[in-house]
Amino acid sequence: MKTQSLPCTVVLLALGALASILPAGAQTVSGGSLPTRWAKLVSPANALPDYPRPQMTRARWQSLNGTWDYGLTDSAATAPPAAYEGKILVPYPYEAALSGVGKASPVTQRLWYRRTFTVPAAWRTNGQRVLLHFGAVNWDSTVSVNGTPMGGHKGGYTGTDYDVTGALKPGANELVVSAYNPMRHDVPDAQVIGKQRPQSGSIFYTGATGIWQSVWLEPVPAAHISGLKITPDIDAKVLRLTVNTDGGAAGRVQVTATDGAATVARASGAANAEVTVPVPGAHLWTPTNPHLYGLRVTLAGRSGDAVDSYFAMRKISLGKDAQGRTRPMLNNQFVFQVGALDQGYWPDGIYTAPTDDALKSDIVTAKRLGFNLLRKHAKVEPDRWYYWTDKLGMLVWQDMPQAFGNLNDAAKAQWLTEWRSEIAQFYNHPSIIVWTTFNEGWGQHDTEQIVALTRQLDPTRLVNDASGWTDKGVGDLHDTHAYPGPWSDRPEPTRAAVNGEFGGVTMRVDGHTLFHGKVMGYGATLSSGWKTTKRYQELLRNAYGIEESRGTSAVVYTQLTDVEQELNGLLTYDRAVTKVDPMVVAAANGGRFLPLPPNPSPNTDLVPTSEDEPHTWSYTTSKPAEDWTQTGFDASAWKTGPAPFGHDAANVRTAWADTPGDIWLRREVTLPANLPAKMDVVTIHDEDVDVYVNGVLAASATGYVGDYVRLPMSEAARTAFRPGKNVIAVHCHQTVGGQVIDVGITNAGVP
Repeated sequence: MKTQSLPCTVVLLALGALASILPAGAQTVSGGSLPTRWAKLVSPANALPDYPRPQMTRARWQSLNGTWDYGLTDSAATAPPAAYEGKILVPYPYEAALSGVGKASPVTQRLWYRRTFTVPAAWRTNGQRVLLHFGAVNWDSTVSVNGTPMGGHKGGYTGTDYDVTGALKPGANELVVSAYNPMRHDVPDAQVIGKQRPQSGSIFYTGATGIWQSVWLEPVPAAHISGLKITPDIDAKVLRLTVNTDGGAAGRVQVTATDGAATVARASGAANAEVTVPVPGAHLWTPTNPHLYGLRVTLAGRSGDAVDSYFAMRKISLGKDAQGRTRPMLNNQFVFQVGALDQGYWPDGIYTAPTDDALKSDIVTAKRLGFNLLRKHAKVEPDRWYYWTDKLGMLVWQDMPQAFGNLNDAAKAQWLTEWRSEIAQFYNHPSIIVWTTFNEGWGQHDTEQIVALTRQLDPTRLVNDASGWTDKGVGDLHDTHAYPGPWSDRPEPTRAAVNGEFGGVTMRVDGHTLFHGKVMGYGATLSSGWKTTKRYQELLRNAYGIEESRGTSAVVYTQLTDVEQELNGLLTYDRAVTKVDPMVVAAANGGRFLPLPPNPSPNTDLVPTSEDEPHTWSYTTSKPAEDWTQTGFDASAWKTGPAPFGHDAANVRTAWADTPGDIWLRREVTLPANLPAKMDVVTIHDEDVDVYVNGVLAASATGYVGDYVRLPMSEAARTAFRPGKNVIAVHCHQTVGGQVIDVGITNAGVP
């Protein structure tokens, strides 16, 4: 427990080398089986000591992060256990290694916390109140102080606070918190859980039960400022500010806007009503120049309560480009948004970053890689994450974390309560430019009404009705998902076209995965950073192509980091390895495509695909004679061109756009004298493919794949393969959408 004083500015407390002094009975802090480099900085003495609410700071506060007791009871219990069973480090979730517990999610039990704290004597004078704040507790929580119930809260992603003044006593005070996180999904009474699951698998991950954001106390006057609503208006050159108050404070407020040490403007007005603050000649906020102004707000009269904040002058809207296409406009200018999907998971802290520097680092890395956008997917972050996106200059699309299932009326009402809370809590952050209500149809309901309500709650931002799959034709964006893509529909008269997910290039880095042998990704699992960089560059060429040809306004690559078994991040899960060449990726994100360095591990396939270097095939789109697969067939009348063949796919070198349609390919290859006993066909196909070797069927596959895959070569085809000249023949059939075909042959025994 520590009492901290802050200067009256937005304050960042440096994470120094604080002593790791463990209280009696406390568990040693460990980063688990895959610690990040920040795990060693975590101890009970400095568990996230930074001020939790940068947009409304006061000089006096006290962190309650650190070592607590914990225990478990039946989920229906209303009283804590008779005996607590161990120590837990708050605010890391129960399942996280950094919590000191690191056990499986207790989905049928209620988790209890207990600690004591002392309130400074100076906080108990002049009628002051003491507020207890929780950044987030997952999911159904209760709070009591000295045995007096303070209240409860449902919802795992936004904050809540309690006035605990009446329950306090001199000396030590006992604080008890309970949390129940059943992770209900795919049922009518499903809760809002995002990607949490009792068992990690596929695109779902470990749960984060209990307290997972900071807990803290602050004293306030009886009449005090309870919140700010900050709305910039660059066209009118003003800031519109509402100062909300509690404790009967319906008086006046005084506002000072600053730019560094200089005062920009002063204004005053009634509390709980809009005050207009002039900002002439505003320095506009952009990702490349994220200018922030300071804000000092004082409650006039005897209270004298004062808070510090910040704001930015920026605008997000829809407009038309020179070709009349609907575009998102930042400060009345179109900016092509190139983003990364960011799920905010950590191998040692799960939902909770080990330190504030770790939280910041993902944003710094994204900027270094040339991104100007992060889509915060299936999760909400602590206020400090959005402070860093504001300060560093990163646009944010913010998801509503998902519920899964056909929700009943009670679940819908709870969903809406949490959505309202999310919008209200994060309204003031200038980096947030889009609210995304649903993702890929998960728990999607009442879309039209929810979009209308979202616009009512926040008319200053864009609304994405559904990222992928289940578009209802409302909101400001038509968001398509495409793997590998990217791809989008064309803009509409009142909606911009975006690609909310694409890519997902999978690469495994040994020694930097959480689960040995478990890989979830899209397409082949690469082991080469050079190939991953090349593939990313090809995808971004396509992104800039559809920005011009289709009017696509934004693309979001999946994803920034690996998450548990999902290995399609540009960084490993522990953030220790950047898989790609940062310079090449940053240039590609900016629309510049640098020459790649030489491949340090050149392709040694028997018959290479055209993934790295183009190889020429003979081809036709008219059905040939029945013997077209045979070695003696005359294909001299066919056209020739380099693979891959197709359209609306990455790395296409020869156009094939018949939809529906077919393409037939032939290629003569020369093989060495010593051939492996078993071979695989390597192919990317969209859609159905048949591959022949010297007239013998070698492999077939239906449907489509988003990346190169291996198909076992038939024994008959292997027997037909011989040293010297051979003919590979391919037929690909396409019915709808994009299309692509390329084929090679490799040794089945070589990964």
